[in-house]
Amino acid sequence: MATIPYPPPVLTDAPAASTSKSDAVASAFSPVTNVFNRFSSWRASLGLTNAGSIEKLGQETKMTIISNPLEGARADLSKILSVDPAFQVTHSFQLASQTQPASYYLSTVYATNKFFMQGNVDNEGNVSMRCNNDWSQDNVSKVQGQFSSTPGHSMLQLEHDYLGRDFSLNVKAVNPSPVDGSGMYIGSYLQSVTKNIALGVETLYQSLGPGMSDMSTSYLARLAATDKSWIATAQVQPMGIIQATYWHKLSDKVDAAADLQLISAPQRRDAIATIGAKYDLRLSTLRAQIDSTGKVGMLLEQKIAPTFTFSVGGELDHFKNAAKIGVGVQIESSSLTPEEMGMVPPPPGSVL
Repeated sequence: MATIPYPPPVLTDAPAASTSKSDAVASAFSPVTNVFNRFSSWRASLGLTNAGSIEKLGQETKMTIISNPLEGARADLSKILSVDPAFQVTHSFQLASQTQPASYYLSTVYATNKFFMQGNVDNEGNVSMRCNNDWSQDNVSKVQGQFSSTPGHSMLQLEHDYLGRDFSLNVKAVNPSPVDGSGMYIGSYLQSVTKNIALGVETLYQSLGPGMSDMSTSYLARLAATDKSWIATAQVQPMGIIQATYWHKLSDKVDAAADLQLISAPQRRDAIATIGAKYDLRLSTLRAQIDSTGKVGMLLEQKIAPTFTFSVGGELDHFKNAAKIGVGVQIESSSLTPEEMGMVPPPPGSVL
C-alpha cells in the first residue's frame, strides 16, 4: 500500500511576533498619544501666532527712542564690493568728544540668504565678530566673540533660536568652560496664550567655579493689538527691577513710544521714564524725546543722495545745565555696474 505523504509543515511569519509587540506598546501609550493629539488640535484651533523672540521684545520702542545720542563728529565710509553674495567694507571715524576719545573702526560684512558674518577691529587692536546661520526658517544659530588685550573684556557667546508656530525658544551660553563648568547660561521661552497676549520666562544661571553659582528668573509679558498698531511689553527682573515699554503707530509716518525703568530695591529706589516720537518723511527721519531726568534729545537723518546721508543730533540736560551736539555723515560707494547692482537701466532717450 502506498503511503500518503504528510503535508509539509506550515511556517509562521516571523515578523508577526514583533508586530504584536509594537501593537502592544502603541496601545499602552495610546492614552498619552490621544491627549497629545487633542491638545495639538486645540492649540491649532486657537489660531495663535508667534510673538517673536525675546531678544526682539520691545524692538519697536528701541527703534523709536534714541538709545545712543549722537555726540562729536562721526563719518562712515562704506564700499560695496559684491551684491550676491553681499560683501561690504566700512571705515568709521569718531572724533574726540567730552565723554569719549577719538576712535577708528574697520568693519566687514559678508552675507548670503542663509549666512551672515561681520568682523570689526578698532584702533586699539580689539577684535569682535558675530556670525548667524539659518539652518531653516525656524532654526538660527548665532556666535559672537570679542578679543581684547584688556583683562576681562574678551567674550564668547553661543546662541540658538527656535521659532515654533506659537512659541519662541532661546538658549545662550556666555564664556562657557567645559573644564570647570563656569560661565553664564540663559534659557528663555515665550508662549502666545491668546492672539494678543504672550507670556514668557527667562532663567539665568551663572557659575564662577566650583561652589560659586547663582540663578535668577525673570518674567515677561507682551500685549499687542490685532492689527499690530500698538504693542506693550513688561519685564520683571530680580531685585525689584521692572522695565515696561509701549509703542503706538499713530499713522504711516509717525510712531510714538514710551519706556519706563523702575528699580525698587531696599538699598535703592529709582525710576526713569522716557517719551519719544519718530517721523518718517520722504527723505529724512526725525526722532525727538524727553525723559524724567530733564533731558531733551533729537536726531535728524537726512538722505541728501542715494549714497550720502547727513545726521545731526543733540541732547540738552536742564537739571545739570549741560548740552551735547553731534554730526555725522554716511557715504556709500561701489565699483559695480548698475547691472551688477541689480538696477534696471533707464530706457534709451529718457531724461535722468
